[in-house]
Amino acid sequence: MAIMNFGGVEEQVATREEFPLEKAREVLKDEVIAIIGYGVQGPGQSLNLKDNGFNVIVGQRKESKTWDKAIADGWVPGETLFEIEEACQRATIIQYLLSDAAQIAVWPTIKKYLTPGKALYFSHGFAITYKERTGIIPPADVDVILCAPKGSGTSLRRMFLQGRGLNSSYAVFQDATGRALERTIALGIGIGSGYLFETTFKREVYSDLTGERGTLMGAIQGLLLAQYETLRENGHTPSEAFNETVEELTQSLMPLFAENGMDWMYANCSTTAQRGALDWMGPFHDATKPVFQKLYAEVACGNEAQRSIDTNSKPDYRAGLDAELKALHDSEMWRTGAVVRKLRPENN
Repeated sequence: MAIMNFGGVEEQVATREEFPLEKAREVLKDEVIAIIGYGVQGPGQSLNLKDNGFNVIVGQRKESKTWDKAIADGWVPGETLFEIEEACQRATIIQYLLSDAAQIAVWPTIKKYLTPGKALYFSHGFAITYKERTGIIPPADVDVILCAPKGSGTSLRRMFLQGRGLNSSYAVFQDATGRALERTIALGIGIGSGYLFETTFKREVYSDLTGERGTLMGAIQGLLLAQYETLRENGHTPSEAFNETVEELTQSLMPLFAENGMDWMYANCSTTAQRGALDWMGPFHDATKPVFQKLYAEVACGNEAQRSIDTNSKPDYRAGLDAELKALHDSEMWRTGAVVRKLRPENN
C-alpha cells in the first residue's frame, strides 16, 4: 500500500508497482474464482482474470442469452462454465456480479454455498449497505469484500486489451480469515485495475448512485438535451446543435481535460471560450448544486435504493426499460448523433 496526496488530502492506494501481478497470482494460487452473472461486469472481470492467469469459472443459468454469450467468449460448459449452484460449490471466492435485483432473488441459492473460509466478492456496495432492504446478510465465517471498477465492464475489458487499466475502489466489510485485504487487492489487480483506492461499502454505493444519476449519466443527458433544445428552438439545425452540444464535447474537449485537467483544457481554447466558461461556470454550479444535494440525501436515506428494488423487481421491468431506452434512442438529438458518427473520418 502507498499513501498518495490528492489535492492536499492523503489517501491509501494500491498500485501495480508495489502489488504486481505476480504477487496477486501468488496470493490467489490456490483459489477457484467463480463469476456469478455474465451481464455488465461479469464478462470483463472474468476474461481479464483468465488472461492474467487466474483459475476462473463462470456460473450462469443454462439456456439463457448470457450462457450463450459466455460460450461465445470461450468458456466451456462442464470445464469453465457451470450452472450457478455448481460454480458456487466449486469456488473458494464467489464474485457476485448479478444485478442488484437479481442478487436479491438468487441470494438463498448463493448463501447455501458460503462455507467457512470462502470469500464473497461484490463490485457494488448496494446489497450489503441496504441489507435490511435486500435481505443479503452473509454468514460471519466468510470474507466479504469489494472491488468496484469505476466504469462499465465493457470499458474495463477494452482498456485491458489496450494495455491500460480502469481505476477501482476496494473495501473489506468482513475479515473472517485474516486474508480478506490481500485477497481483495489481488483480485483488484487481477481484473485489470489501474490503481485501487480505499473506500467502504457505504461510501461506494453512496458515491456510485450519486454519480450514475449525476454527472456520469442522468445529469449529463439532462444538460445536453437542455442545450440542444435551446439551440434548436432558436433556429439552429440538428447537425449544428448536435456538434456544438455533444460532438465537440466528447471528441475534442473531454480528451483534453482527461489528459491534464480542466485548467489545461481551458488554456488550450480561445480566449473568448475561456472568458465565457469562467463567467458561466458559477451560475451552472449554483443552479445544479441543490439538485445534487437532494439526490445525495435520497441516496443516503435509502429512498433511491428502494425505488430501484421496487422498479427492477417488477415482472414487466424489462419491457418498460426497453420502451424508455427506445424513446431515448429515437429522440432527434440521438438520431442526429447516429448520422454524425457515421460521418466521422474513421467510419468512411
